[in-house]
Amino acid sequence: MARPINADVPAQRPTAPERPKRRRRPIPGALKAIAGLVLLAIVFIVAAILGGGGGEKSSKAPAPVGEAPSTPAEAPTAATPEQLGYPAFATANTTRVGGNDPASNAAGVALAVYPSTKPSQRPAAVTLADAGDWRTAIAAAVLMAPPLGAPVLLSEADGMPDATEEALAALDPTGSRDTGGAQAFATGTADVPGGLKTRRVRAGGVTGAAAIAALREKLAGRPPRHIVVASTADPAFAMPAAAWAARSGDPVLFTGPDDLAKPTAKALKAHPQTPVYVLGPSSAISSGVVREIAELGPQVRRVAGEDPVANAVEMARYDDGGFGWNVNDPGHGFVVARSEDPLDAAAAAALSASGTWGPLLLTDDADTLPATLRGYLLDVKPGYTNDPTRAFYNHVWVIGDQEAISVNEQAEIDELAALTRIGGGE
Repeated sequence: MARPINADVPAQRPTAPERPKRRRRPIPGALKAIAGLVLLAIVFIVAAILGGGGGEKSSKAPAPVGEAPSTPAEAPTAATPEQLGYPAFATANTTRVGGNDPASNAAGVALAVYPSTKPSQRPAAVTLADAGDWRTAIAAAVLMAPPLGAPVLLSEADGMPDATEEALAALDPTGSRDTGGAQAFATGTADVPGGLKTRRVRAGGVTGAAAIAALREKLAGRPPRHIVVASTADPAFAMPAAAWAARSGDPVLFTGPDDLAKPTAKALKAHPQTPVYVLGPSSAISSGVVREIAELGPQVRRVAGEDPVANAVEMARYDDGGFGWNVNDPGHGFVVARSEDPLDAAAAAALSASGTWGPLLLTDDADTLPATLRGYLLDVKPGYTNDPTRAFYNHVWVIGDQEAISVNEQAEIDELAALTRIGGGE
């Protein structure tokens, strides 16, 4: 099966917030056969890339990550599909980025968006987000929005995960005028390798999110069109904000459920005419906080579902002029992740600002597709009457290994995304 050129990103231990260890499911026999073909293709792709430079001079190999085998006989011992933070298994309408932790998923997403086989495919910059702070990681997704285009990778105070280090070497960011010459942005205490021109936001949490918003505004040279305010209390309700920030350039600020956070209030005071959209129900951000925001001057509206799955669907459906995905018909891309992994929202955000530009949807179970999500995918299921080649199509990126989202659940998503005949025709 043909697949984009990406690197084999080895899986790492989960970064904070840590996901409870799930029992690994056996891979079905048919999937093993497909995976074997995929891995064989990887060997040939990596060999081709290592063997030819395409006329470009570079001191770094652009696509492979990880040490090249010393002899051809060692190639079959490469990582299995589940260990790759890379689209290791695809159906007709879905592609899985199958890392077993957010750092591997972020690496796989970045390499899917930026194959980096030649300089024109490399990003100007990357964002190395502190894996110990999901708030600034989600806020940092705004740096992926045009014109910066910086995908999120995850790093830690005591060193970079191997997946991040190897992806960064493959991406080899160039720096640009838009990024102020920076090749990397870093948040909090995230470790950054030497040699990269880096711009760091040292603050964390709510303060860090406000600082990221200010950095984005300075680099973009204009104020934001809208501002999203998300909850610090329940990360699952904040997750859809990452995809929208990457898509739109609208910054994400944070507040507690009962009192408006001071750094957020300060940032909002500086933009009294900028509309604010509160993401999540009153259990996540109270009506009292909404009133506090309104008193600062801006127009305020709430986008909310009663639970994280419904909340993500509401964000996907929402339309208020220039704000909101307004995805209420067929012909779109989507990203599906587990609601318990907020870092995966940041990791996957680059997919919402490239390719099929889709909203983030959430599932709260590894085996069973939530009824709300299933109903939404049915609502936007594509169809045709006469000629399927002239139809609209849906495509879904699935984030995480089969412990996060099982193969059976992926198959159901594929079925819901599939083009179907709806009558008529010859």
